[in-house]
Amino acid sequence: MPAAPPRRTLLLNASLEPLCVVSVHRAVVLVLTGKATVLETDGRLLHSERTAVPVPLVLCLTRYVHVPHRRTVPPTRRTVLQRDGYRCAYCGGAADTVDHVLPRSRGGRHEWTNVVAACSRCNHRKADRLLAEIGWRLDSTPRAPRGAAALLAATAKAEPSWSPYLVA
Repeated sequence: MPAAPPRRTLLLNASLEPLCVVSVHRAVVLVLTGKATVLETDGRLLHSERTAVPVPLVLCLTRYVHVPHRRTVPPTRRTVLQRDGYRCAYCGGAADTVDHVLPRSRGGRHEWTNVVAACSRCNHRKADRLLAEIGWRLDSTPRAPRGAAALLAATAKAEPSWSPYLVA
């Protein structure tokens, strides 16, 4: 049984900067209307009655599109876990939740510099206390991710063929 075609395609601007991730259906429409060209494919073809189109993994728009970007990605559970590599900031184990370094109950804000990935055990043990109160410390200071690659990391897990285009 042949492998299913990918469901997502990386869309690049004409300047080769990453824009977004689109469905394969949308990618094929962009190719067929001449709005984008296929840069990477997996070698397979999508067939219709009269034409065949390579399965697009990476597309490039034929004309430059000015798109205003947000400066940072909002800190969600998924984006914080991705930034911290799914490792607990306190014990280094596998993280499955997020924790506010300065608890929200004590005036801490929900922002990149105050949120870290944590395992359930450490999150429960820390509760609403400060790190100094329990003698814990962070090995690294939490920071906001930068660049277009960070914007795309928030939307979807990257395909291996996308890596040359996501260099920040």
